[in-house]
Amino acid sequence: MSEARIVAVANQKGGVGKTTTAINLGAALAEQGQRVIIIDLDPQGNASTGLGVPLEERQTNAYDLLSGEQDLAQTLQDTDINNLRIVPSNHDLASADFQLSSRPGRTQLLRRKLSQATGFDYILIDCPPALGLLTVNAMVAADSVLVPLQAEFYALEGLSQLLMTVREVRQAANPDLRIEGILLTMSDSRNNLSQQVEADARSTLSGLVYKTVIPRNVRLSEAPSHAMPVLQYDPHSKGSAAYRELAKEFLSRQLATA
Repeated sequence: MSEARIVAVANQKGGVGKTTTAINLGAALAEQGQRVIIIDLDPQGNASTGLGVPLEERQTNAYDLLSGEQDLAQTLQDTDINNLRIVPSNHDLASADFQLSSRPGRTQLLRRKLSQATGFDYILIDCPPALGLLTVNAMVAADSVLVPLQAEFYALEGLSQLLMTVREVRQAANPDLRIEGILLTMSDSRNNLSQQVEADARSTLSGLVYKTVIPRNVRLSEAPSHAMPVLQYDPHSKGSAAYRELAKEFLSRQLATA
């Protein structure tokens, strides 16, 4: 569809590190010379905020892209990070499910727009915490889905619903869609529950689970309030080290499946 590899970062549960993963994996890939776009498909616009795009500069945004009013090139904005650009989000997306539901080919809207993407290596789509029309558009457009999974009690239970959606999208609209990987987030190695969730995930999902685990880290929590990825906010933090390691593992998997 384009030279860029398109990855939807998705989990229907909020607060699992989805946006944190999208912006910091994007920043880590860009740091390694990859040309990256992040598409903020969440009406909350947290990825846009986390990459320093103020609200008043989001007049052209992801809703314009989906609705057909703007092309990809018209919605892209630079960030303070070399090789990293963003299609920002604002509250216009909150009504997208309703506004776009009657459009012909409504699940293909993003796919058609991303077919214009040339000159980039990766497009990361930060999906909203729901399995509605926006997330389905992301999955129909994507080559794969990366799933952040919080190391907590109900994590695996919620994952089954997401995997079912992936299966349905594969059957109905995108037969080549695959699971990029499951990323354990907010893990505390001193916590028995975190260790048990990790053990269960690796036992159940085998090679889908990344070796890299994202720890609970205060710098990761602080970075968004400074409108920057943790790699920029504190390059030497444990959070930065984890996302750099994830980027390496991510790229090595890409090579293995090429």
